[in-house]
Amino acid sequence: MRRILVTGTAGFIGFHLARLLLAEGFRVHGYDGMTDYYDVALKRRRHAMLLQDPNFSATEGMLEDQALFDRVADEFAPEVIVHLAAQAGVRYSVENPRAYLDANVIGSFTVMEAARRLKVAHLMMASTSSVYGANEEMPFRETDKADRQLTIYAATKKANESMGHAWAHVHGLPITMFRFFTVYGPWGRPDLALFRFVEAILEDRPIEIYNHGEMWRDFTYVDDLVRAIRLLIEAVPGGPETAVEEDSLSPAAPFRIVNIGNSDKVRLLDFVEAIEESLGRRAIRSYLPMQVGDVPATWADAGLLQRLTGYRPQTDIRDGIAQFVSWYRDYTGK
Repeated sequence: MRRILVTGTAGFIGFHLARLLLAEGFRVHGYDGMTDYYDVALKRRRHAMLLQDPNFSATEGMLEDQALFDRVADEFAPEVIVHLAAQAGVRYSVENPRAYLDANVIGSFTVMEAARRLKVAHLMMASTSSVYGANEEMPFRETDKADRQLTIYAATKKANESMGHAWAHVHGLPITMFRFFTVYGPWGRPDLALFRFVEAILEDRPIEIYNHGEMWRDFTYVDDLVRAIRLLIEAVPGGPETAVEEDSLSPAAPFRIVNIGNSDKVRLLDFVEAIEESLGRRAIRSYLPMQVGDVPATWADAGLLQRLTGYRPQTDIRDGIAQFVSWYRDYTGK
């Protein structure tokens, strides 16, 4: 039975990935700090569901605790590590930048060191579409220059990419970085727009619509995203023989960056209308200017993902929102 160590399994994406891997017969060990950035009860519910599977085990600890993580990794001896744990949130990074350095830079170094020491077959680490920052040419491609990040969150993720490339070059460790584009779906984070909008509409509170609604996002349904990660496990970067057409594979290291997005940009106001349609209620809209660190649009070119795996996300935004609303009503009883 293949063993995969996943960091952030009590988190939104990590939970869904672990559930998929378990369903496909993998043995999974989760590592999560259970930080209080958002409701810890939601994180514990996710872990409790995963722990019902005998092939899932978990450790609660911070990635900055290198001794603990090393002990866990040594005992579990994973063939693959998927590093998803991070201090998330573009807006929170403006308020508390130190948390991002600790979790995203020091924490990621802990994972990279363990992967190097254990000589895992594939280290996979989460980045973000936010690294494209001030880029204006879209859709975003992995080979685009991305040197103008707009928040410390994005900067720490770009640092992870640079650290990963150096690690792959120096140690010959195969590393894939994936850039996520606005992930949503059941068991989502309470700080994300979909969760906040649904909650506010049902409670007859105004929703905050930034840049007066003139924003576009490449919304990616969480099941599509974790399916892509699962398939990329097998797409191990190596020498030139592992390259595909228009690849981001480095000529200097077994290192690759892959976008995971729906390859479609949705206007924020259309997103709101889809939520209203699913709830059968109108939102009270509060239009506001653009927030510091935010970008007006994201849009992925997911062609490389398809060339590597034969797969591309395609869940329609209305279908995905309906799935979230169904889960939200069940989870909250509203």
